[in-house]
Amino acid sequence: MHRIFQNFIDRLASARKSEDLCDAMEEAAAALDLSCFAYLSAPHRPSASAGLISNYPSAWTEHYMQRHYERCDPVIIQAISHPEPFEWGIGAGSPPPSESQRELFEEAAEFGIRCGFTVPIHDNRGALAAVTFATDERKPHFERTITVHARVLQLMAMYFHAHARRKLAPNRLINGVALSPRELECLEWAAQGKSAWEIGRILGITRRTAAFHLENAKTKFGVHSICQAVAQLVASRSTMQ
Repeated sequence: MHRIFQNFIDRLASARKSEDLCDAMEEAAAALDLSCFAYLSAPHRPSASAGLISNYPSAWTEHYMQRHYERCDPVIIQAISHPEPFEWGIGAGSPPPSESQRELFEEAAEFGIRCGFTVPIHDNRGALAAVTFATDERKPHFERTITVHARVLQLMAMYFHAHARRKLAPNRLINGVALSPRELECLEWAAQGKSAWEIGRILGITRRTAAFHLENAKTKFGVHSICQAVAQLVASRSTMQ
């Protein structure tokens, strides 16, 4: 398990585009007998589109995104409402409450997506994203993987989000200040109360490197502390809601 996780972290750290991130998660998931996954990130603005990185069948993901199913998908609705990981599908939880949601589940099943394990990713302002590991049926090895490796899957989801957010971010201009991908990434984690050491662990970099990027962001904003730089970021995000 340690080898799988370390290889996953190394591949995320070296990823240059979203396809590289997808390959890293696909390889790690396959090593745990999980056939497919989907990462869906919330849009920065209500009018924007959600971000998606997935190895689900492309015909399904295109259909899903074009129809904005994330707005009525019961899995995403639960991920937004509750921060704890959960299983869904046949034999897990209650059935979808509406006809349209039942139809969505039936459509997904046609593409081999019948049940899964979803990890919501929240910060102190609410839901940011969700990572789902799905399968075509509730097989014993799927249940065993979820039971034994639930904590590892949570960590994988968090690490994946940390790297995917940088790849999917549409705008790194904060109050007229252009931040590098790493500077924005480190500042966003600092906004969640993470120390330079914790940020380094999450992003697969050293504490010194994380502190370096935070200092650069502070200098670019022309402020005297990281807290003031974080305040600039939070203020800019609130005006985009």
